[in-house]
Amino acid sequence: MPLLPYPGHLPFPWTQATWPVKLFRSIPVRHLGLSYDTSWARLPVVRLARLVALEGVGRPMVKMVAAPVAVSADRLQGVEGPVIFAANHASHADTLVLLSMLPERFRHRSVVAAAADYFFDRPWKAVASAGLLSAIPVDRKKVNRRSSDLAVELISEGWSLVIFPEGGRSPDGWGQPFHPASAAYLSFRAKVPVVPIYLTGTRAVLAKGSSKLRRSPTRVTFGEPISPLEGEDVRNFAVRIEESVAELADEGKTGWWGAKRNAARGETPDLRGPAAASWRRAWSLVPAAAVRRSWPN
Repeated sequence: MPLLPYPGHLPFPWTQATWPVKLFRSIPVRHLGLSYDTSWARLPVVRLARLVALEGVGRPMVKMVAAPVAVSADRLQGVEGPVIFAANHASHADTLVLLSMLPERFRHRSVVAAAADYFFDRPWKAVASAGLLSAIPVDRKKVNRRSSDLAVELISEGWSLVIFPEGGRSPDGWGQPFHPASAAYLSFRAKVPVVPIYLTGTRAVLAKGSSKLRRSPTRVTFGEPISPLEGEDVRNFAVRIEESVAELADEGKTGWWGAKRNAARGETPDLRGPAAASWRRAWSLVPAAAVRRSWPN
């Protein structure tokens, strides 16, 4: 009886087929990044699983860790959607906190614009982002036809869009410039209003560069929906969206009347903070109630 070959020398099909040396072999294409197909994440069974996960796990966890409070959510009364929710961005906790505070008619009918180079660079991250957050890949540095076409198509189908126009998390807690290629551009293309949102407290929950969650209260302040004015271009509309978010931030400090007064005077504090040294910018972020003494002039 002939001896059986060693396991490593078993013939095909018991082992992987060999490839002729002289034949060209193309490199397999990895469908990640902007090429990742997220359509499976909007199938009814996946949407049901995501609803159960968000309501049964996500929102209770957010409530326990971040204790979010929705401010001026009544400004969305009568708004049926779809709309574009545009918020400042300071933490990876922003997305889950914002989704948990959206009215129910938007909460399970929204997609999240997520950076393709970060959330869709690996298979497991792509599956988690699309499946758990209903995220779609976007280019955060420039207008990409593939991602913008997908966003506009989903908006036309009745999906609202959650987007962070800064393109990335704040490195120090202060805001960054809003890119015209994000919320403003998509609002022009899809012909839907933008709802400005200001998130505060999320950086204390999970700061950039940290992997440790900390319990800290958060607030989600909703603004009035705004649309492009007649004759207004994308760049000017992006500036107006940023100014609306800055006014919401001022509203949390001075109240509604104080914020409106400052806006009328052109004195709304800039989201980007003072043009000063890093220590001074960090000092300026400390709430007034937490400052025990004034800094010397």
